[in-house]
Amino acid sequence: MATTKTTKVYTSSQAFVKIASFCAYQERTQQEVRQKLYEYGINSDEVEVIIVKLIEDNFLNEERFAKAYAGGKFRVKKWGRLKISRALEMKELSPYCIKSGLKEIDENDYLETIALIIAKKSTEISLKNPYQKSYKIATYLISRGFEPDLVWDILKSSD
Repeated sequence: MATTKTTKVYTSSQAFVKIASFCAYQERTQQEVRQKLYEYGINSDEVEVIIVKLIEDNFLNEERFAKAYAGGKFRVKKWGRLKISRALEMKELSPYCIKSGLKEIDENDYLETIALIIAKKSTEISLKNPYQKSYKIATYLISRGFEPDLVWDILKSSD
C-alpha cells in the first residue's frame, strides 16, 4: 500500500514565519527556499515577494551561504576548491558568490591540507613502485576536488 505525503497548505504570512525560521536555523540558498515555499503551496508571485522580504530582513544571503558552505566543506570534509565550486554551481549560486565563498579558504591551510592528505595516503598505500604510488595519491586528491597541477607540483616537491 503506497502512502502519499500530504503537505499542509499555508497562507503567505504563515509561510513567511515558517520559512524565516527555516532560514534562521542554517544558511540557505534561494533555490532551497523557493522549493520549500512551493511545497507549502505558495504560488510563484507570492514566493518571489517572500524571498525579497527574506533578503531585506537578512534571513537569506547567498554570499554568506557560499562562505559558510565553502569553509565548512574544506575544514570538515577536506574538499578541494574544484569540488566545492561544482557543488555551489549545482546550488545555482552566482559566479560572484562562488568566488566569494572560495576566498574563505586560506591558501596556506589549503596547501597544508594537501600535504597532510599526501602524508596520510602514503602510509595507507603499500605499492613499492613510487610512480604507481604517486599516481594513486594524485587520483585520490584530484577526486576530492583539488587542482591537478597543484597536486602534481606538491607530489613532485615532496619526493
